[in-house]
Amino acid sequence: MSNVKKIRSLTVAALAVLLSLGANAAGESGSFDFRRGFSSVAAKATPAVVFIQVEKQVAMSGQQFYFNNPFDLFGDDFAEQFFGVPRSHPGLPERRAPGRGRAPKYKQSGQGSGFIISKDGYILTNTHVVGDVDKITVRLADGREFQAKRIGADNKTEVALIKIEADGDLPVLEIGKPDDLQIGEWVVAIGNPFGLKETLTVGVVSAKGRSNIGITDYENFIQTDAAINPGNSGGPLLNIDGEVVGINTAIYSRSGGYMGIGFAVPIDMAMNIKSQLVASGRVTRGYIGVVLNPGQVTEAMAKSFGRNEAGGVLIADVQKDGPADKAGIKSGDILIELNGQKITDISQFRNDVARILPNKKAELVLFRDGKTRKVVVTVGEFPDEEKAEVEETESEQDLDKYGFRIQELTQDLERRFGYEAEKGVIISEVVPGSAAEEAGLRPGMLIMEANRLEVSSVKRFEEAMKKGKDGSLLLRVKTERGAVFVNLMPND
Repeated sequence: MSNVKKIRSLTVAALAVLLSLGANAAGESGSFDFRRGFSSVAAKATPAVVFIQVEKQVAMSGQQFYFNNPFDLFGDDFAEQFFGVPRSHPGLPERRAPGRGRAPKYKQSGQGSGFIISKDGYILTNTHVVGDVDKITVRLADGREFQAKRIGADNKTEVALIKIEADGDLPVLEIGKPDDLQIGEWVVAIGNPFGLKETLTVGVVSAKGRSNIGITDYENFIQTDAAINPGNSGGPLLNIDGEVVGINTAIYSRSGGYMGIGFAVPIDMAMNIKSQLVASGRVTRGYIGVVLNPGQVTEAMAKSFGRNEAGGVLIADVQKDGPADKAGIKSGDILIELNGQKITDISQFRNDVARILPNKKAELVLFRDGKTRKVVVTVGEFPDEEKAEVEETESEQDLDKYGFRIQELTQDLERRFGYEAEKGVIISEVVPGSAAEEAGLRPGMLIMEANRLEVSSVKRFEEAMKKGKDGSLLLRVKTERGAVFVNLMPND
């Protein structure tokens, strides 16, 4: 065969593939118009995508917190969000250090996206878009503007719900099925990046079920390469039929801008959160009272417990008198199935348990001492998050006396600071001129002990703080020179 014939043959084959893709994208109808691309999706979905402007009165000080940057959740700004490192971006104010006195207030604003899901005005967006704010303004694609009410927000999934009151019909997005998405399938993101209204970008589903990223507590993200930038946050991720399949939430970036990796909360998870927020203004999650061993249960790990098959989750500890303890679950058990479904990893298991309503029974299959057995657990209610927030605030106030703040040691921070084999809590902020700074503490240092007690979490640290005498706080801290003891006294 001549080279010309080969080229013609390859061209015909390529066209056949494109036409096949077009037919599949149009639901096997063959009506996909490559000249117009995704214009039909844009026409169908854009009217229901909204621009969100938020305002908050904040205290004026020498340093200020950069308010509501949607992508401070991830990327290079991640460390800046937690550690108060001066920002390299020109024009961005720095994070306000804790422990300052009262100061004059000024108005700060932020922006993001959202989308209407019901005729009566419910709008889904991200928690970090409409979190702790005083005023929410929603602007529709047709120019109408409304003041919105925040119905509720869930920090653990980054899903928030607001509502507007409008006369006449509102455009609404159809809800799709994220489970039906396939890797490589076309998806469309619509939002307001950098305040540019109704911007559409196109990509594919890069992966599904992404977890252990460190963005939220309950992660099951859709990963896409559709371009997402600041201002897109809270907007919809759509399939080829114009149905919403996710909420655009964060990007992975080393530059602060788009690098081809974006994450969206699946819409089925978001709708479950929405239903609870409408009903009670809060989210209730099931829990069974266990501490799961980090990482996958590999074949080598399984064999050390007498099992020849990888998979499941390993129980590291069981809460005394908790649901699992009452059901007879013990440390060292490998949980294999939950309600007839195989347990694949920690994130999937935590998400599945969280979806079970409190007081419902769940059937677990576990491996122990060479045998499998079934146990029935009466699922409990996850501890009140509002109470937890109050306790956290009180803890922060206690630490303000010494001039520093702490943060859980996440997997991402372990990698960033080289603490993979360590346990403790990480210092996130140090106030200039405070007792902590004078003692040599710096953001990024790891606290391993407090008042001679090991601290593997913020909660353990809080418990250890209560053991101090005369207000002192004895810390064992990992520094560049190794571990050292530091004794702090409260600031006057």
